[in-house]
Amino acid sequence: MARISGVDLPRNKRGVIALTYIYGIGSSTAKVVLEKAGVDESTKVEKWTDDNIKTISRIIADEFKTEGQLRSEIQMNIKRLMDIGCYRGLRHRKGLPLRGQRTRTNARTRKGKRKTVANKKKVTK
Repeated sequence: MARISGVDLPRNKRGVIALTYIYGIGSSTAKVVLEKAGVDESTKVEKWTDDNIKTISRIIADEFKTEGQLRSEIQMNIKRLMDIGCYRGLRHRKGLPLRGQRTRTNARTRKGKRKTVANKKKVTK
């Protein structure tokens, strides 16, 4: 099993697809990495040699931020926005959408599950 950047790559998938399982590597980056390593894109992970795995992991480690390093950098950027109190930081703090989407409806992903507010009951005579 190929293990790159602390992620076990699926053996039965093509190299381009398997590399996208690493956080921070998308399809275009995966193509660039395989091209630099001299590995064919359509070759499945189980057919990779140990040398191929070493070169691919070296290229990824040297040239790209992945997994924990990238996650921590993103979290630090969000924390910085919240600390300086800019608009985006305030939206992060409140848990609302950041980029101008409407919130009267359709903001459920960011706001979370609905919180029902009960009405006042009418007094019966």
